[in-house]
Amino acid sequence: MQYRTLGRTNWNVSAVSYGAWAIGGDWGNVSDDESLAALNAALDNGVNFFDTADGYGDGRSEKLLARLKRERQEKFFVATKVGRRLPKQIPEGYTRENIYAWVERSLKNLETDALDLLQLHCPPTQVYYMPEVFGILDDLVAQGKVRHYGVSVEKVEEALKAIEYPNVETVQIIFNIFRERPADLFFAQAQAKRVGILARVPLASGLLTGKMSRDTKFEANDHRNYNVQGASFDRGETFAGVDFGIALDAVEELRALVPQGWTMTQFALRWILMHDAVTCAIPGGKRPSQVHENCAAADLPALSQETMARVREIYETKIRDSVHHYW
Repeated sequence: MQYRTLGRTNWNVSAVSYGAWAIGGDWGNVSDDESLAALNAALDNGVNFFDTADGYGDGRSEKLLARLKRERQEKFFVATKVGRRLPKQIPEGYTRENIYAWVERSLKNLETDALDLLQLHCPPTQVYYMPEVFGILDDLVAQGKVRHYGVSVEKVEEALKAIEYPNVETVQIIFNIFRERPADLFFAQAQAKRVGILARVPLASGLLTGKMSRDTKFEANDHRNYNVQGASFDRGETFAGVDFGIALDAVEELRALVPQGWTMTQFALRWILMHDAVTCAIPGGKRPSQVHENCAAADLPALSQETMARVREIYETKIRDSVHHYW
């Protein structure tokens, strides 16, 4: 495993870390026993940073991470997110009372006195223009309930606005072969301010594993079945916002670039890590085998500039029009 410094926190975190959305909900059925096996596999592979949220299975993944911490001796960091428990996503919901209640609930779920990293969970764009919200987060740090804070965003514009607040230390943003816009401007701005970047949805909801086809079916409780048009949350969260058929065509072109002995999953993760501004990618893993595959990507050799250029060409010709100006 390789490690990178997370912004100004001075934490050295695993370049391939772990995203706990899938073990909480919205990705089909999963058992707690198998989820714990996956979490243990992550620790065994050197992962020391786990990203979760209070809304993943209504706290399910937070509680699983608390159990992991009880059962293992290794020190690791847990980042959680709050805000998606609002019945309706409106800026007026981000009150001191609500934020404090969310934090208290996560503290209880995670069985801790202080959250390592608290992130606003893709709030409405207007929240980034409400300095009082970030003042509430400052107060939580001052009171010792939160050690560091950041944001999870949908749009590059939100990320740029968020890092205008001096105490925002991390930004979680969708970045993968099918969502390349963050690298155009935001990465340089984040590096200049020493802001850590967490690359979420790194495999485009599984498309970039190369394991899907037009015949692939998803369970009823899997967001890849019910959120393709954004029925439940931002459609960019599902398949990175790319049309399924168009994405599959692009995946076929990408296959030719995967080095011998690598999986496409590893290729997609290693491509992310080629960007120095990125602190870590946070793929999910419902099974230990997926975690082992993901983590191996951190130690693979660098991709050639020719390969990187070819990936960009595929993006420009196949994908860009679908996503670049939306997120």
